[in-house]
Amino acid sequence: MSDIFDTSNHVYAHIDGAIGRIVLNRPNKKNAMSYDMWCRVAEAVEALDNTAQVRVIVLCSSKEGSFSAGADLVELEVIAKEADKREANRIAIREAQRSLARAAKPTIAEISGPCVGGGCGLAIHCDFRFAAEGSRFGVTPAKIGLIYPLNDTKELMDLVGVANAKSMLFTARLVDATEALEMGLIDKRLAPEELKTEVEAFATHMASLSQYSLYGIKQTMQRILDGQVDDDPESETLFLDAHEGVDAQEGVQAFLDKRKPVFSWSFKKRD
Repeated sequence: MSDIFDTSNHVYAHIDGAIGRIVLNRPNKKNAMSYDMWCRVAEAVEALDNTAQVRVIVLCSSKEGSFSAGADLVELEVIAKEADKREANRIAIREAQRSLARAAKPTIAEISGPCVGGGCGLAIHCDFRFAAEGSRFGVTPAKIGLIYPLNDTKELMDLVGVANAKSMLFTARLVDATEALEMGLIDKRLAPEELKTEVEAFATHMASLSQYSLYGIKQTMQRILDGQVDDDPESETLFLDAHEGVDAQEGVQAFLDKRKPVFSWSFKKRD
């Protein structure tokens, strides 16, 4: 993890104030995801999660108009011949995607250009997806005789519903940003020149809120997405303990004082 901030890597992390960016940096291959890149995404999430200064994580490309064209099929051909490499690659993909979905901090995919296959898999595991007009989305294992993992399929179905997920998977078609917005695959469609500014404004707003609240809310929502339907002792404790937290004390006092709160809690290390 020591070189995760090295900008020469195919995936690197960059910190700008309260925003941490995970940058896909293989533009000559349209950010086709290699085994090493999958591993580095998970490493970058962990590094930014463990940096107190960072409050929001943004996944983006180093080059405008090229988010990710999916898996590196040249490498995949080699990996497919050896069972241990296939399994290592499966785990690396799973950990990269789950790291984004289960990061302690909010995650945003900043999408410009093709967002296909594994690239789309990364995006749908983020909490939010902002896309530039002209971006195209697809989940295309049926084009090459593969099967989308169950976790990825569930994430897609949770976002767009069963009918739309079937439409994308059974046809392997690409959808534009307009249709992606209509089906709920993305949260905002923006002019290319507005994309980064809008993402930064949204991330900055979230960074100004109680990180204790966002951390707990994200935990609670993930429990629901994982199938939990009622409180258990852990979720009850999460709710009750918040009332005694430093952020709640500051938030209530700021409201009474008619001033903007200054929240001090920060997540410093993953459990």
